[in-house]
Amino acid sequence: MRVIGIDLSGPSNHKDTVMAVFDIQDGELKFLKLKQNIGDLEILEEVETQSQMDEVVIGMDAPLSYEDGGGDRLGDKLLRQYIITIGMKSGSIMPPTFNRMVYLTLRGIKLSREIGNISTVHPISIVEVHPGAVIGSRLPQEDFEFVLHYKQELSARSYIRNWLGEQKLSQLPAIIDKESHTIDACAAALGAWHWRDPSFQPKWVLPAKPPLHPYDYCC
Repeated sequence: MRVIGIDLSGPSNHKDTVMAVFDIQDGELKFLKLKQNIGDLEILEEVETQSQMDEVVIGMDAPLSYEDGGGDRLGDKLLRQYIITIGMKSGSIMPPTFNRMVYLTLRGIKLSREIGNISTVHPISIVEVHPGAVIGSRLPQEDFEFVLHYKQELSARSYIRNWLGEQKLSQLPAIIDKESHTIDACAAALGAWHWRDPSFQPKWVLPAKPPLHPYDYCC
């Protein structure tokens, strides 16, 4: 199984879009490649390439639906409540139609539907993931401060890179801790792995409710 974590940015901000590709081997996520500064076509081509070799599971850090009428989806409300209970700040979860989010939402919806149209040898599944919550829900309480500061501090990202190795993400290159987007792509892959692999389970999940919300939402 190939597991892909995507930290998506808005359509005009390719430089902050990161894709991390892993392969499940001997109960670990073996790092295969990191792609940065990428557009939609490059993402689709990589997903198609991986799907010719094995089943593909994608964890995407972007809203993949919106609430008809605007505001929070049920998943946004419930996940915000959950991360507050574990000590995280609520501001990392915004309504998909909020001004700062709407272009990211547009790209996430468009890209996820285009992935669904790829002609593949093996199945492709997609789950919406919140990388910060993936990390925060699994960190030991004594190390929780790192999830609160990794967006700003290299030392926190270095800790999380090593911690990801302890979560069986193997052979992570040093470049992973250089910026938060690369950390988020790897955390999205971790969340997708735990969502899809029956040996694990997500820490929080809201099942899909088609047709308006066609993908599970998890951390």
